[in-house]
Amino acid sequence: MQDMEQNRPRRRRKAKSSYRNSISGLISHLRQSPLAWNAVLIVLTILAIIIVSTIAMNIITRHGTHRTVPDFMGVKITDVEQTAKKRGFRIVIVDSLFVPAYEGGIVLDQLPKGGVEVKAGRKVYVTINSFRQKMVKVPYVAGRSLRQAKNMLEVAGLGIEKLVYEEDIATNYVLAELVNGKELNEQSNVEIEMGEGVVLKVGVEPEKNTTIVPKAIGQGLNAAKSRLWEQGLNVGKINFDEGVNLLNQKDARVYKQSINHNASVQLGSAVDLWLTLDEESVKKSSVASDKRANELEKERLEAEKALQDSLEQAERGQRIDLINALQQSSQQNQTVTETSEDEFF
Repeated sequence: MQDMEQNRPRRRRKAKSSYRNSISGLISHLRQSPLAWNAVLIVLTILAIIIVSTIAMNIITRHGTHRTVPDFMGVKITDVEQTAKKRGFRIVIVDSLFVPAYEGGIVLDQLPKGGVEVKAGRKVYVTINSFRQKMVKVPYVAGRSLRQAKNMLEVAGLGIEKLVYEEDIATNYVLAELVNGKELNEQSNVEIEMGEGVVLKVGVEPEKNTTIVPKAIGQGLNAAKSRLWEQGLNVGKINFDEGVNLLNQKDARVYKQSINHNASVQLGSAVDLWLTLDEESVKKSSVASDKRANELEKERLEAEKALQDSLEQAERGQRIDLINALQQSSQQNQTVTETSEDEFF
């Protein structure tokens, strides 16, 4: 038994020595063949690169270090930043809204949402509630075309409260601009809350008092308003489906308008809008609206053709009447001339 215990280390040393000899022999054999030796070196180099790359990628991407994003909704931004730092997240404020019902600095929205598994160090984008609505200076737009005035107001973060049309030769040119009932001039320095609107008095010739309603269906609220204003129309009542709130309002789309697009109406007419988050409702309404718009286009073309035919017929009638009148006048003159000659002789 003691002999066996004493022989074990010897056998191990012999095995290691034999293993080293075999490895050395294999290397010596490979070196005798440059082609085989180079091939082995290439394979070993590739394996080394793969191993190093895998280790580096795991370190860079923090493989296996997933964290659960906390729910920051309704939490003050100062507390959010502290919590995020402790848990390995970075907070980025991407937007702010003014919602009077909430305290200033409260997180209103976040991406990724709370409860989502992400890697450590991930940025969390949040929208917070402003402490007060931003005030902006009202640009002076009187004397400009309605389109130019609308663009200037939108760039400033404002809109149009109401379009009031008055008889004037300058059709669709702004005659006056009013804020809270007071008319502005070039020296006015008035500020109002971002998102509010101004009243514009716009000129119109009586014979040019119609416009074509644009398609608002499929558009967001701001885009729909802009299209209506550009065509000289007012935005009427705005209706939101259940589920639409101040936070997701920007994602809602118009699925119904009180006056179908392609209809001809008076300038200054009001168009009511209905908005929803249901994409299927928007698609169905859009198809139906397009069908009705094609019918309205056909009806308008037929009406224009009938009017043109009527005008041409009236013009032809006037020409015939004029020719007849000239012929009668000529005949009368001839009769008078002949009578005069008879009397003379």
